[in-house]
Amino acid sequence: MGTPILEKLEKLENKAGSEKYILKNKGGVKGTPNFPLPPLKLKIPFLLESVRETSIKAMSAALKKSSSNGSDESISEIRKLIGPLPEKLAIYCSDAAITRYLKARNWNVKKATKMLKETLKWRAEYKPEEIRWEEVAHEAETGKIYRSNYIDKHGRTVLVMRPSCQNTKSTKGQIRYLVYCMENAILNLPPDKEQMVWLIDFNGYNLSHTSVKVTRETAHILQDHYPERLGMAILYNPPKFFEPFWKVVKPFLEPKTQNKVKFVYSDDPNSKKIMEELFDMEKLESAFGGNDDSGFNISKYAERMREDDKRMPAFWTRGNPQSAEPHVDLNSLDLNSDSDASDNGKVDSSPSHVSDSETLSPSESVIVTKGSDNGSTEVH
Repeated sequence: MGTPILEKLEKLENKAGSEKYILKNKGGVKGTPNFPLPPLKLKIPFLLESVRETSIKAMSAALKKSSSNGSDESISEIRKLIGPLPEKLAIYCSDAAITRYLKARNWNVKKATKMLKETLKWRAEYKPEEIRWEEVAHEAETGKIYRSNYIDKHGRTVLVMRPSCQNTKSTKGQIRYLVYCMENAILNLPPDKEQMVWLIDFNGYNLSHTSVKVTRETAHILQDHYPERLGMAILYNPPKFFEPFWKVVKPFLEPKTQNKVKFVYSDDPNSKKIMEELFDMEKLESAFGGNDDSGFNISKYAERMREDDKRMPAFWTRGNPQSAEPHVDLNSLDLNSDSDASDNGKVDSSPSHVSDSETLSPSESVIVTKGSDNGSTEVH
């Protein structure tokens, strides 16, 4: 049972059986009557259950305290290694944000610190929070990626992706729009949520939409700068040739990542259950088996995005417990210090790195081929 008390009680229970133990007067107070006690077989189970509950609660509390203390220490250590930051970037040093980087690097403080430093430098250069609708509106015209007007049953933001609706050839522009969508999805997450859902419609998809090289570049941004943001990816009606490709990729994925990817088919009753468990079917669009026939409307979507753009500055100036200094040179961040992580295979994430001559499919944010620190591949 794991504890001496439980073991002794169980032995006593087995010994007692169904016998009745009689308390006899052996030289005690004269006149004390003999009387039977309830069988121990009846009493001990209650004792055992009581002890079990107490033990479980104690162990759970100790484990929770230990885990909390461990994560708190790791978070504090990373903050010290990062140092003071401009207010706009300090928000990325919230407990929740640092925890995502720790999870992405299996709680290795040095690797998580290096990863976070790279993100802070990327954000300072790329300025994703400053991208506005008017800059990327042409990328959204066909509805290839958009934030839905519904959430899943866990309260998570939903990004709809339709890889067959690609309408531009500029990889740089496509990636910038993808980043805009990610930032917008994060903006609309409830305060207690860190992850989103990707709902990917493969209707009309073919091999011409797949580019492994561009996938790696896209994955670098999604994986290294938005770690642990993916709660689940629903691959809706993927073509048959896609499954063998997935089987090749799957062994290289972390188990936790494998569980985030679900194949759903409109003609499969079990798949329908997955959708019903995740979404309110009255709000889910009909393309995914729901009852909402309204479809994507670029004019209405543009209005929503413009309103969100107005909220974005306030989101980045909200109060943050992390003290900040406005004049910090991010170039002074030593990305190679405090880390033993390898940089082999990394791709430059700066805006100038991406070529305009390559084609990017929105779905490729799910098919990741970039290796992680331990040699496996992750989707975040």
